[in-house]
Amino acid sequence: MDGVLVDSTPAVARVWARWARKHNLDPDYAVTAAHGRTSLTSIQELLPHADPSVHLAENHWMERAEIEDIDDVIALPGAKELLSAIPPSQFAVVTSATRALAEVRLRAAGLWQFIQHLVTASDITRSKPDPEPYLKGAAALCLRPQFCVVVEDAPSGARSGKAAGARVLALRTTSPDNELLAAGAHWIVNDCASLHLAAASEPGQLVLTLSSDEIPRRPKMS
Repeated sequence: MDGVLVDSTPAVARVWARWARKHNLDPDYAVTAAHGRTSLTSIQELLPHADPSVHLAENHWMERAEIEDIDDVIALPGAKELLSAIPPSQFAVVTSATRALAEVRLRAAGLWQFIQHLVTASDITRSKPDPEPYLKGAAALCLRPQFCVVVEDAPSGARSGKAAGARVLALRTTSPDNELLAAGAHWIVNDCASLHLAAASEPGQLVLTLSSDEIPRRPKMS
């Protein structure tokens, strides 16, 4: 969701910087550490010596703060066009945000009406880069992961998709190419505006074409 469909980067940076200053941590490091993972996982890593009850309380604070900060949360280029072209039964949004936060951001970006399948931090026990999130996303679609394409902007998400057995299409919206390639991305394009649906030869099949800004790593994607 964040960095793929929704541009929430300024809001995320503001909230995590506030939280980091509250705990005398480097804001830039905290923002980077939080990218692409559940907030609880990041908080546990950033406050390693805190009691688990503190982790849960801080995670609750983080969720409330992020839900309240949506002033400049918008859809990323091509997101609305891509989601409106794909049948809702054939894609799932798999996000490290909680369900409440995911719905708020998708509504703010004008994308909520397209979403049928949603896997969030509220549905998993292990955060990206663990494969669990994308394994659950594939299960929601009644597909084996090898028949899925994961679209990701974060190295941790790319690793999660690859570990699940899916092919990974990375976007340059938040991370440099070298980090995405090191995480196992099969293709890299600028954003969702680089993706277009083409005619499929078999019922139920989706065929995506990539714009010329891609870095190809495989012969085709379907």
